[in-house]
Amino acid sequence: MTVTPQTPSASRNSVLAAVCLAALTLPLSFSAGAVATPAIGQDLGGSPAALTWITNAFMLTFGSLLMAAGALADRYGRRRVFLTGLALFVGFSLALGLAGSVWLIDLLRACQGVGAAAALAGGTAALAQEFDGHARTRAFGLLGTTFGVGLAFGPLLTGLLIESIGWRAIFLASGIIGLVALILGPPRMRETRDPDAAKLDWLGAVSFTVMLTLFTVAMIEMSALGTTGLIALAAGFFLSLAVFIVTEMRVERPMLDLSLFRYPRFVGAQLLPVATCACFVVLLVIIPLRLIGIAQLGAIEAGFIMLGLSAPMLVVPILATVLARHVAPGLISGIGLMIAALGLVWLSGFTAQDGSLIVLPMLVIGIGAGLPWGLMDGLSISVVPAERAGMATGIFSTVRVAGEGIALAIVSAALSALIAASLGQFTHLSGSVLGNTGQRLAVGDLASAAALSPDIDAHLLQQAYQAAFSTLCWWLAAATALCAITIIVLLPKAVVVADFEPEDIEADVVAD
Repeated sequence: MTVTPQTPSASRNSVLAAVCLAALTLPLSFSAGAVATPAIGQDLGGSPAALTWITNAFMLTFGSLLMAAGALADRYGRRRVFLTGLALFVGFSLALGLAGSVWLIDLLRACQGVGAAAALAGGTAALAQEFDGHARTRAFGLLGTTFGVGLAFGPLLTGLLIESIGWRAIFLASGIIGLVALILGPPRMRETRDPDAAKLDWLGAVSFTVMLTLFTVAMIEMSALGTTGLIALAAGFFLSLAVFIVTEMRVERPMLDLSLFRYPRFVGAQLLPVATCACFVVLLVIIPLRLIGIAQLGAIEAGFIMLGLSAPMLVVPILATVLARHVAPGLISGIGLMIAALGLVWLSGFTAQDGSLIVLPMLVIGIGAGLPWGLMDGLSISVVPAERAGMATGIFSTVRVAGEGIALAIVSAALSALIAASLGQFTHLSGSVLGNTGQRLAVGDLASAAALSPDIDAHLLQQAYQAAFSTLCWWLAAATALCAITIIVLLPKAVVVADFEPEDIEADVVAD
């Protein structure tokens, strides 16, 4: 590993602060897009699909490019990739505050995701080189706490900005925070790279991005594509998947080492972000749309209610790392996910008339999801030696963010279809009207949905939405419980997470 001499403690802490500030903007950008969607729709209009892309465009580029960014960080320098990505993120965030149409917002959000991918991959890989042993664990623990702060207060901050200044302020705020990190980091951050890093696996990167793009487009644009379009996208998806798998199996230094998936512990670690997608992340998007668009609450009130879901992320992950010194992390994670599944079942019975009481099941879900959330990063960073930190963080972060993007696309499509099916039981509307109504309600556009036909009113639409939302909660609970059981089986050993070192994991891999 090529590095400069070890930097002083004060400089290392400045680097940590810069990376954490940059990381703070990521959950803010994620939650802000969801909370601001109804306000953007009222201001600029836009189709349901275009409004859905406000969140999904960011998640698509962010998730699909993380592995490539990690590989570039190993080859060309973690500092360089981090600063380049952060500069792109800041620039596009500021541009979003000036955008005049939904399609331009979608485009800029996709570009913002490119910068976010480079900033996260380069920043986390740089931290892995600046710190080692327990110091590295504490650094990544603080990074996880930063994410928790962004998740906890993102919806509330967004609500305050929307009602006091306007939706444009949320993107400008992210740009300003990123700019502070950009000023703080460069003077003190040393350059590190992996001297053994091979050229970027371009074919693997392109096929992976194409695969995720085709899947997301199919989910979001399903009603507009028709049978022929869906078949074409499905064929393209499976072709790009096959190209990706074959490429990763043949290249000398793959972007994603598929051989690692032979080991139960590695698979178990990757399942953790998949499970938290089902029980937590998707709710950060669909619940604000429900509260603001369907229940007609104010953005600030919705932000306060969202604290029930996200505030536990400030405390529970820390408690999980303490518990993991004595209890198997797989068992802790599994129990937490089962708690979250029960919370989802409870959430399914709450209606708009229950008002702020919905915060109770959200609190249970947040506590349950917080247990595996506190263990994921510590497990993932120790999977490979430190000199392959870019690849390690790239794999885990890609599974996490790409999983979030895929989950959001699936949940959005499922909620839209469930609403249409539920509304079809009460009315005799045509299939096209039902589909369009379901899409508009799924993005919280109650007024436009009611205007589609004189045979439906707001109360009927709210009933149809509630029935669909309840069914969706049951589906998410089932998926979460299944992941919980699998994780308990795959991660049975009582390992002290705070003491994880690469060689410990490698020894366990060999044993498995």
